[in-house]
Amino acid sequence: MNILIVKLSSLGDVVHTLPAVQDLRAACPGARVDWVVERGFAPLVRRCEGVARVIASDLRRWRKAPLARGTRSEWREFRNALHESAYDAVIDLQGLTKSALIAHMARLAAGGRHYAMGNRTAGSGYEAPTRWLADVSIPLEPQLHAVQRARVVCARSLGYTPSGPPRYGLAAADGPREDAVVLVHGSSRPDKCWPEEHWLALGRRLLAQGHALALPHGSEEEEARSRRLAAALGPRAQVWPRLALDALTGRMARCAGAIGVDSGLSHIAVALDLPHVQIYNFDTAWRTGPLDNPLQLSVYAAPTPGVDAVWQAWEAVTIAA
Repeated sequence: MNILIVKLSSLGDVVHTLPAVQDLRAACPGARVDWVVERGFAPLVRRCEGVARVIASDLRRWRKAPLARGTRSEWREFRNALHESAYDAVIDLQGLTKSALIAHMARLAAGGRHYAMGNRTAGSGYEAPTRWLADVSIPLEPQLHAVQRARVVCARSLGYTPSGPPRYGLAAADGPREDAVVLVHGSSRPDKCWPEEHWLALGRRLLAQGHALALPHGSEEEEARSRRLAAALGPRAQVWPRLALDALTGRMARCAGAIGVDSGLSHIAVALDLPHVQIYNFDTAWRTGPLDNPLQLSVYAAPTPGVDAVWQAWEAVTIAA
């Protein structure tokens, strides 16, 4: 059986889809799984056990210059890659018009079908063409965790029942362990961030506990914040260089744990099975936060959790470790 997963973005959503691949591998031994994803997230998907081929899309960039010669050439290459294999099942796990169109473009084997979500679930993006263009639309319960939503859609598409806690299947890290706690302070949404004075107070407690601190960043604003925090916390707080996603994932995997806001890197920490505390300013951990793992906890308060609450959660996950 050849299966194509369509999940383009964003980073957290891609991470939340990884367990569905592990379910497919267990339920359909010998199945080949390909995945269409935005190019920026392709290195992470390539680390996922059981993904045979990653088909990289540049839709975000192509939309900026749709008539450019380079865009037309790259689009033809992308379309040819979609047609390279014939699929028994094409499963759109994004639920948007763009993913529905890409899924519809893929070549089906004889008897193959396109599958998609049949309705919106709470807190998720959804557009009607995803079910109009599918051969089979999968009805979903109104409230599902993002990880469970992907698992359920795949399972109902292919007729099996997912069981057990999620397994992400990210390749093991190479290289020496680092006794550092990763502080994931950046997010694409400023309202998800944690106050810098809280990070400083937490960082001092971690340093007193004997840990080094790692400060990753993915933008100029995040880099400036990392450098401010490092300057205040001293030489054992290290600002990491700007790393490609695969290298960043590999380095995080070697660390002692992570504490972070609701962001893609925090979800990678969950997928890597690190001791992890995820900080929420909104009551949304039920649909995107850590799931079924004593090593990982979420902390929520409005307008933002206090340092003591996050520290207590960190002590709990380190005891579980």
